[in-house]
Amino acid sequence: MSDTMQTATQARSGKGHRDENFPVASHLIHPRNRGAILAFYHFVRAGDDVADHTTLSPGRKIELLDALGDALTGKGPADPEATPLKAELLARGLPATHALELLDAFRLDARKNRYATWDELIAYCRLSAMPVGRYVLDIHGEDPHVVWGPSDAICAALQIINHLQDCGKDFRGIDRVYVPQETLNKHGAKIADLGADMATPALRAVIRELAARTLVLLDEGAVLPDLIADLRLSLEIAAIHRLAVVLCKGLMERDPLSEKVHHGKAAFALTALGGIAATLARRPLRGRTLRNHALRAGARPGVLP
Repeated sequence: MSDTMQTATQARSGKGHRDENFPVASHLIHPRNRGAILAFYHFVRAGDDVADHTTLSPGRKIELLDALGDALTGKGPADPEATPLKAELLARGLPATHALELLDAFRLDARKNRYATWDELIAYCRLSAMPVGRYVLDIHGEDPHVVWGPSDAICAALQIINHLQDCGKDFRGIDRVYVPQETLNKHGAKIADLGADMATPALRAVIRELAARTLVLLDEGAVLPDLIADLRLSLEIAAIHRLAVVLCKGLMERDPLSEKVHHGKAAFALTALGGIAATLARRPLRGRTLRNHALRAGARPGVLP
């Protein structure tokens, strides 16, 4: 296999949207938008699987990612991983910008496996995470001038949480380290510490600092559910935000090399419901704006638009 692979499909890991740490197009999302979000997810998942493949060379990864991009834009042959998203974009009159930026992130992953500073990591998140939120917001017709900023903060935080949770696995499996070298140096930790069965005190200090900085991002994005016109999307984001805060606080207390940080199913559901309930309690404060939105969406009283 390896460099004889001809398409991104051959590199698929089998991971799907139900395997992610955070909800992807849950049933909170209106059916008219779920298909477009899942088409984007599957395209991005295919690119991510190429970038993380353990036997493909960097050059071959980039060739496969280029082919995915060309299939999406029509510059090259069709690809089953790109066709559904291409159709959704065409039907909605949206550009491929966000998906292509994700491919740029995966090209970075193919040739870059270390990050020097926090700012460099955030620049990576600008390509690897922020376009996801922007796409979902665009699908729902939200005003980018209002919602992109807090969405970018949440998406960057979600990405960094994933990096911290998987820091040992990423280092051992694909020799990739997203933990900034400057933070390792500050606390006297070494990259090799990521390969141990248990984090050293120095590495624990590194993870706590990065988790604390990530909580700041989540604070910046906390306003997002209240800025979104679409009630269903607002609740989805509220659930994701609450889950992220709990995970981030967990990273400040637990060792991701030796302890489970991920939510169990029951805790996942309860935490998400807490975020939803808090947002629903605030939504009536929007009064006439929310009621008018519900009417525009054709909702019956007491029914989600």
